[in-house]
Amino acid sequence: MNSLSDVRLTLLATELEQDQRTPVSLAPKLPGNRWDRFWLRLTTRRALLELDAHALRDVGLTREQALDEALKPFWKV
Repeated sequence: MNSLSDVRLTLLATELEQDQRTPVSLAPKLPGNRWDRFWLRLTTRRALLELDAHALRDVGLTREQALDEALKPFWKV
């Protein structure tokens, strides 16, 4: 191996170690402050109600799943 490959392998090992120490959050990162996130959640959930069957199929949701999500209060994740 040349020295460039050795450096890259060392960097990759270091990156992998760092990734294992970082906490994982399943909640999506939304921009802005709390009220911005509430408003975004509210508007996107309401937009689900306007999607037709073809658009819902593209997103991978059934009409029932879209209704369940759209009718959640905006403060629930």
